[in-house]
Parts: sequence; structure tokens; C-alpha cells
Amino acid sequence: MDIDSLIKASPIVADLMAAKEVFWLNPDYGDSANLPVSQADIFDAAARFDRFASYFVAEFPETAPSHGILESPLTPIPKMKITLTQLENYSLPGNVYLKEDNKLPISGSIKSRGGIYEVLKFAEKVAIEAGMLTYLDDYSILREDRFKELFSHYGISVGSTGNLALSIGIVATRLGFKVKVHMSSDAKTWKKDLLRAKGVKVIEYDGSFTAAITAGRKEAEKDPNMYFIDDEGSYDLFLGYSVAAIRLQKQLKDQNIKVDAHHPLFVYLPAGVGGSPSGVTFGLKEILGPNVHAIFAEPTHISSVLLGMATGLNDKISVYDIGLDGKTEADGLAVGRPSRIAGKLMKTLLLGIGTFDDERVLAYTAALWDSEKIKVEPSATAGFAALRQAQGYLSEHYPMESANHIIWSTGGMLVPDSEYQTIYQLGKKII
Repeated sequence: MDIDSLIKASPIVADLMAAKEVFWLNPDYGDSANLPVSQADIFDAAARFDRFASYFVAEFPETAPSHGILESPLTPIPKMKITLTQLENYSLPGNVYLKEDNKLPISGSIKSRGGIYEVLKFAEKVAIEAGMLTYLDDYSILREDRFKELFSHYGISVGSTGNLALSIGIVATRLGFKVKVHMSSDAKTWKKDLLRAKGVKVIEYDGSFTAAITAGRKEAEKDPNMYFIDDEGSYDLFLGYSVAAIRLQKQLKDQNIKVDAHHPLFVYLPAGVGGSPSGVTFGLKEILGPNVHAIFAEPTHISSVLLGMATGLNDKISVYDIGLDGKTEADGLAVGRPSRIAGKLMKTLLLGIGTFDDERVLAYTAALWDSEKIKVEPSATAGFAALRQAQGYLSEHYPMESANHIIWSTGGMLVPDSEYQTIYQLGKKII
């Protein structure tokens, strides 16, 4: 790959190679686009979640308060706003909220939306084709032994850095599927141990996430009964994430948060492979309209989505191609090559991407606990970095005094206390 030509065509590549913190503004933002997915697909996905609600209430009692709907709270965080602006010495008009996917039932991460959704869609397909389920049945019958026996003849596999594997593994094994997870060396040990405790077969690789998912994909191709959930290119994952927008619309209304030209809404989302933030962004644009603006956040050492979109190469380029080491404390974002679909679908829907040094997310993790008593993992705080990076541009182009900001917190509920305390202490030293 000719690096000099890349830099000439996309000067920001030089800054990425130097692992600098940058804010990239998408030059194609707001242009018209002909997408292969639509609002109808979002509502189809939402309807499938609704059909499974009775199953979740019966099988996962923690979902009973939400009547089997997997959703997270939208929480005002005024104390964190004060802490954040004092810590980094800048002003921030408007209100700041946390979308707490770290509290999503079952697996406590944004991956619950997509990973669980794709498992449900596959299970429904298998059961209906077997003549054992109809769309109008009470899906709580899926807990019966006859369905577990049916599903035991099928396998589900995935390549993951951790959270997607947990979402898929917990639900798929409970349904009766044999589950296999291909994990990279940078995945946290506690996530691997928890998966094994749930009955999931974990295969570890010395290389990167790309190596793990490639190996998993090739293995699944050899087994007709093995269903591979492809984090680098699944529209089912994408649409599962998009359902969040329907739920958020109701939460915004309930909290009297307006979204219009005078009250723009900015949403800051951590990006690894790019699938989950892209799915959410697509949903937000379809459901809430043009006055919601999404901004992604990536580590300086593994800014794969930014690299792909800025060069136009998308999944045809990896951060390793430009000499980055791909190392980050935000393990959920440790993906060197972006999704095959994320950059293409975000070409006109994404406002921009900010990159951050690891010290920031460690500090934010500790600050969020100190200010709001909210426990998350480091990658879940990446949105705070993007918020900081974007303020210069936003203040020049939008009415910020009446704006609202949502930091999308992507995981943390299942982090062991001992692991969290280590992260917290690292963050406190930085603060």
C-alpha cells in the first residue's frame, strides 16, 4: 500500500499514523443516499423483539420490570458535566445525558441489541421451518425441552473482542444452541472465563480481532449447521442496534427533550468495528430526523472506522497498514479493520469522528463514578472524548445553548468488581 499516495489524497492519515487526537469532519455528511435498509426494516426488527418478550420475562426474570423488552435508561448527568468541563477546562452549553447500555438486561452492553437480536432471528427461523412455532404463538414456549432439543442440532459462532460474544453466548446457550466464540488476544480474561462458565466454547488467537473473526468465518463455512454471526458485515446485527432509536424517541418525549432545528441533539458513540454505532445512527436518522447528529469516538492507536471512511477504502484498509500497533485499554474498540458495511452506510449519515488517547477514557471512567456513581468499562466513556473534540466545530455551526448531548455508554455491568477497581484506580491517578 502506497502510504505517500494515501496521505496526499487524505492528509489526516499522517495524523492517524502519528496517533494524534483529531476530529474528522465527514465531507459527505447530509448528502442524499440510496441505502439498502429502510425504516420498515427497523420496525420489523422491533416487532421481532416484541414477539420474544414473553420468552425473556420467563427465562430472564431481570427483564420482567420492562415486560421483556431489552432497554436501557436515559440518565441526566449534570454532575459529570461539571466535572468534565472543569477537568478539561472548556465550556459546554446545553444538557448532557448518558444512554446507559451498560445497564441493558442480560449482558449489560450495547451488543445486547444486535447480538441477541440476530440469535433471536435465527432461532425463530429454525423453529418456524421445523413447524414448531408460528408468529402468533406465545414465544415463552421456546423454553420447552422440545425446542432445546431442536436447537441442539445447530451451532452459532462469532468472532468477538468480548461484549458481542457475551450477548450471543448467554442467550444462545440458554435456547439450546452450541456456541463457539473466536476471541483475539486483547480480549479480557474475565470475559473469556465468564463465557466458558456459561457453556460457551472459547477459542483464543494470538493475533488481532481480524485474525480471530477470519478463522471463525472459515470454520463455519465448513459446517452447514453452524450459523456464523459476522460482526464485520451483518445487516441483522445492524438492524438490531437500530431499534434503539424507537425506544429513545419515547424516552426523549417522556423527559420533554425536544429535537428540532433550535434544539439539535448530538449523540456520541464509541466505535470498534463500527457496526453498533452505525446501526444506532441509522435508526436515529430514520426515527428522529435531520436534527440529530452522530459523532463516533475511536482510540488513537486503532482508529479503523475513521481511516476507512477518510480514505474511502472502508474495510479494504487496516490500521496495521499504516503502522499503528492497535493497542488500547478500551478493549471493546480494539478492531483494526472496520465493518464491510458501516463506512458505506455512514457515508452521508455520520457527522464526524474524534480520536482519543487511552488516558482520557480511564480518567472519565473514574470521574463518572465519582460524580454520578455509574459503573462502566473504559470503552463506554469514549463518547466524552468525542464530545470534547467536536465542540469547536459544533459551536460555530449549531445553536449550542439549546442543544442536548447524549453519551452512549456501551458496557460495563458485568465487569468484576476487582477488575473495575483496578481500572478506577488507574483513572484516579490520571485525574
